[in-house]
Parts: sequence; C-alpha cells; structure tokens
Amino acid sequence: MKQFFDTLKNIFSIEDLRKRIFLTLGLIFIYRLGCFVVLPGVDATKISSGGASGIFQIFDLFAGGAFTKASVFALGIMPYISTSIVMQLLTLAVPYFQKLQKEGESGRKKITQYTRYGTVAVTAFQGFAYVKFLYSQNIVSPEISTTLFSLSTMIILITGSVFVMWLGEQIQERGLGNGTSLIIMANIISRLPASFWAEAKGRAVAGGSGILMFVLEMVVLAFVIIATIMLIQAIRKVPLSYAKQMSGGNNAYTQRRGFLPLKVNIAGVMPIIFAQAFLFIPGTIAQMFPDSSASGFLRQLTDFTSLPYNIIMFLMVVLFTYFYTALIMNPVQMADDLKRNNGFIPGVKPGANTAEYIDTVLSRITLPGSIFLGFIAIMPSFANVLGVNSQFAYFFGGTSLLILVSVVLDTMQQINSHLLSRHYDGLTKSGAKIRGRNVATSDY
Repeated sequence: MKQFFDTLKNIFSIEDLRKRIFLTLGLIFIYRLGCFVVLPGVDATKISSGGASGIFQIFDLFAGGAFTKASVFALGIMPYISTSIVMQLLTLAVPYFQKLQKEGESGRKKITQYTRYGTVAVTAFQGFAYVKFLYSQNIVSPEISTTLFSLSTMIILITGSVFVMWLGEQIQERGLGNGTSLIIMANIISRLPASFWAEAKGRAVAGGSGILMFVLEMVVLAFVIIATIMLIQAIRKVPLSYAKQMSGGNNAYTQRRGFLPLKVNIAGVMPIIFAQAFLFIPGTIAQMFPDSSASGFLRQLTDFTSLPYNIIMFLMVVLFTYFYTALIMNPVQMADDLKRNNGFIPGVKPGANTAEYIDTVLSRITLPGSIFLGFIAIMPSFANVLGVNSQFAYFFGGTSLLILVSVVLDTMQQINSHLLSRHYDGLTKSGAKIRGRNVATSDY
C-alpha cells in the first residue's frame, strides 16, 4: 500500500504528467456534461419512457446513455470510428490511398482530413435514422414541424460528433492516452454503476439464492477479465540470433540473441468493432424503413440474444481477426528486415523460408486467438440467457470489456513510460513490461 501511495506522489510530482492528467479529466468531464444536454424539440419529460433495444443498446452503451437521452452527443464518437475503419480498408485496396499512406506525415494529414469529411457524411446518414428513432419513441414535441425538427437535429448531431472528435484529438495531442479510446471507456464506465446496482437489487429480491447467484456472477466476471488480460498480453516468442561481430580490441566475436514477440491477439479489439460496425447497418436500415418486408429479419440481426446475430458475429470476428492480422503484419517485410540486420531464426534459412516460417507461426497462434475472441464477443448473450440483466450482461464480454481492459493497460503503460524516464518506479514492479493494446483511432 505504501508503494502505491508513493507511486501516486511521484505521478503528481511530475509537472508535465500532472498537467496531462488534469487536461484529460477536464475534457472528459466536458464531454460527459454534453451527454445530458437534450436536443431542442424533444420533450424531456418523456425521455424516461423511451429506450433502445437490441443492438441499439450496445450503441447506447458506447454513447454513455446519450443515445436514449436524446442528447446533442447522441451519436458520440461512433461515426468517427466507422469512418476511420472505412479509411483503413481504403488504404489497403485503393492505390491512391496506399500512395498517401507512404508519403509520411503529409499523407497522414490528408487521410485524417478525408476521415473528418467522411465523419460528417456518416453522421448525416445516421442522424437521419436517429430522427426516425426519436419519432418512433414519441418523445418529439408535436408543435414543431417534422421538416424543421429533422434538419435542425441533423445539424446539431453533426456538430456534436465533430466536437467530440475534436475533444478526442486534443486528448491525443495534449493529454494522456488515446482520446477516442478514453471517451469510449468513460462512456462504458458511466453505465457500470447503474447496471451493477440493477443486477444486485434484482438478485437481492430473490433472497439467499439470488445473493449466491450474484456472488457467482462476480466470480465468473473476474475470471472473464483475467482471461481477457491473458489474451491481450499473451505472446509467442520466436528465437532470433544475429551474426557474430567483433567486439573490443581483442578480436573476440560475440553473437547476440533475442526473440521476435508475436502477440496471440495482434488484432486486439478491432475484429469485434469491425463486426459490430457492419451489424449496425441492418439496424439502421430497419429503422429507416420499418414497414419493409425484410425489416423483420433485419431487426433479428439487431438482437444480441438471437441465434442469427451470434452466429454471424462469431464468424465475422474470426474472419476479421485473420484479415486484420494480415493487414498489419507482413511476414515478407519482417524477413527482409531481419536479413538486413544480419538476423535469422535458428534452423531456418533467411529470406523466403523465414517469411514462410513467420507466416505459419502467425496462422497457428491466430486460430485459437480468433476463436477465443469470438467467444468473448458473444458471451454477453450467454450471460443474458442465464438470467443476467441485459445491461450488466454487456460487461461479461464483447467490445466493452476488451476496450476497458485494453485502454487501462495502455494508459498504465504510458504512465510507466513517464515515470521510468524520470527514474521513478513504475506502477508495478515489472511496470516496463506492461503490454497495453492501444485501441487508438489510428488503429481503426
């Protein structure tokens, strides 16, 4: 305990780190205040009777409740994330964007600008669907014309999402951690106390058996969190050796050894975000065309407890894990870099054989990682079927749990870097070895 308080004292004794922490907390506080500002034209007295269902509950979770509160930040950071995902796919498939990515800083600035423009377009599309959602909840004042309310609401939603995007960029540049990830984490945490209390109160009504079930739920949740941390931290060490070099003036030769760390879950939370981004589309279409003959099936894909949703989600997570791993890991380039630095894998010839070996290892460790990630993605539905409150069930897996764990690990890693660079002890005895998974926007 004394070491913990000493570490806190060291953190706040570093002026730059202290300013970054306070700036980050201040910007997040401003964002959370905006989540309670109701859209003009919405009857605030009727908001409590409205609510999201199915996959829109997940959207509301990421928006910190702003979605069901009809807030000016109702769409939050999600349009920016969706656009960033599309831009990353374009850099893989379109030669023009591939060229921009290779141009360095100037190219990245152009891609960022395109992402901002795309965010406005995606927000306008989702804003139109959100207006339909508000009318379906009967919370819009009948005294305002439909055209006026629709146009003003879409403009406000676009402005709100752009402002949230700006907050994330300010946290990224001047604060601590990745702004987009911290905003999502703040939204998720904001829903945790109410969900936890609702589950505890519901179990307490059942008496002794209910309390026992609640304790069992907490134990299972702890194991799920531990398993998620193990998945994020797990690596496969590929041994490396470097050619012998002369050292000193005594003509002695030394051979350096090391290892190539390949993460079991290289893709991180991205496959689940990809899958959910695609599954948001059916719900948006069903909301826009409620009388369509296909709306029944589309709505089934928005129910996280339905069988079609879970099958499609699991398969998409597995496929996207392989896709994203192939996107960010290039065995040929890794083999060339090793050869250029006079490095090699013992027993494997440099060049094509090394690339093939690395590709084989990646495929083998990605399979169990993708399957486990797929089970984490659909675990909330199992928790809900077993009687866990639908809101609290989201914390038993899925994107929410992975984002929480990943952002906490990444933030701890950044704080450790500040402490160790000034010769302080880290947050843990092996603080320098914390491997966080940054769910940054640049990863999207």
